Amino acid sequence: MKVIIAIVVIVALTIGIVWAIDKFVPKKIKPVINIVLWGLIIFLGYITFMSVYKEIQFNQIKDKRYRVVIDRLIDIRDSQLAYKDVNGTYADNFDKLIKFVETGKVPITQRRDTLVLDEVKTKAFGGVETMKTITLIDTLSYYSVKDSLFKGSDRYKTMMNVGIGKPDAKFTLKAGKLDDFAVFEASVDKAIVLDGQEQYLIEKEKQAFSVAGVKGETVKIGSMEEVNTSGNWGKDLSNKQ
Repeated sequence: MKVIIAIVVIVALTIGIVWAIDKFVPKKIKPVINIVLWGLIIFLGYITFMSVYKEIQFNQIKDKRYRVVIDRLIDIRDSQLAYKDVNGTYADNFDKLIKFVETGKVPITQRRDTLVLDEVKTKAFGGVETMKTITLIDTLSYYSVKDSLFKGSDRYKTMMNVGIGKPDAKFTLKAGKLDDFAVFEASVDKAIVLDGQEQYLIEKEKQAFSVAGVKGETVKIGSMEEVNTSGNWGKDLSNKQ
């Protein structure tokens, strides 16, 4: 924005100079000076246009790349949630997570209440039978993680790959405990996703905190600093939840 403002100011000054020349400079040299100055105005106008156009192109490329990355992060999140259902914690590396998706089965359970003899109260009441309610959890069957989450697709095998931007880039995956709660985080630096674009536009994007865009310097899902399995992007960037 500062660059555009500076160029607009220069264009305005140049127009002012053209007017001053037209008014005060001798007629013999006016044509040459006017041609040079109008050429400068056209050149600066072109630079101004390209500055705006480059940002428009950047935003289109950025949104397209973010959508690819976000869909992959959601696959990672869904796989991690299934992993936690079975293991009680999140996977701290992709080898564990991919192996789990390949072979893992999650139980389908049913809770039911039933009455049983309360031996303590029965003894306390001199042998008078006293009942208590307990909750039982029955395992009805199991479902395949691979079939449930990926429905015949083998994209889980490459879920560690960012898939766009810098070639061969991979997500960073962390997992651990926070106040006895299991947490995880999968992330990638925006500079990797936007590789090949203008550096000043990448730096500007890394400072973004827009509700509709991707907040912060990375594209991430989950957090190692709070119990959270959400992503840091606006809802318009993905069709998945």
